[in-house]
Amino acid sequence: MSSVGREGRTGVQLLSALLLMLLSGCSSMDVLVPSKITALNGTNVRISCTFTSCYKIDLNKFHMNWTYKVADNESEAEVMFMTYDRKKRMIPLTTVQFDDRVEFTGNLEKNDLSITLSNIQPEDAGFYFCHVLNPPDRIHGKGTIHVNVVNELPPPRDSTIAVAIGASVGGALALLILSMVVIKCLRRHQKQELTSEEKMEEEGKLEAEAVAEEGTK
Repeated sequence: MSSVGREGRTGVQLLSALLLMLLSGCSSMDVLVPSKITALNGTNVRISCTFTSCYKIDLNKFHMNWTYKVADNESEAEVMFMTYDRKKRMIPLTTVQFDDRVEFTGNLEKNDLSITLSNIQPEDAGFYFCHVLNPPDRIHGKGTIHVNVVNELPPPRDSTIAVAIGASVGGALALLILSMVVIKCLRRHQKQELTSEEKMEEEGKLEAEAVAEEGTK
């Protein structure tokens, strides 16, 4: 799935959430993330996270962090690899797994907390969590993204194949209908010929009977 498509859907979600807040009144925050990302091994992957809130970010009170774990279950602890610092803003944390491959690529002024993971590896597959707290909002927002790493992306769907299949099926149906019409016409024609022959035979019998009656007289 392309990053453009993911960001497009996230943008739509953000606009929908903002519209909902305007219509119903702002009462809480929403964290907007893609539910799943499929990444090609060795590429750079942007993991997006945005949020809506009733309040503008106060950088002295704002809290957020990114965490990771292999499986989405309660038995495994989340590993924090990026956090917000009031003085240094968004800073990556040193971890054995990610080292220095994580970079903040969002924009706090636009409520964008996205990150980019460079040279993604199969062992990076798992669940990524975007945690947000924006006081005076009391809601602790959390977004969960399942990242899958593959060695080869599936080929894009070719619409021309579908069109070709549709045309073939349509042509076959048209040919079948035409054949049925021709067969029906032939049968009707044969029936008409048989009816004509039967009528001629009947008329011949009547004429023969009339001649025989004339002879007896």
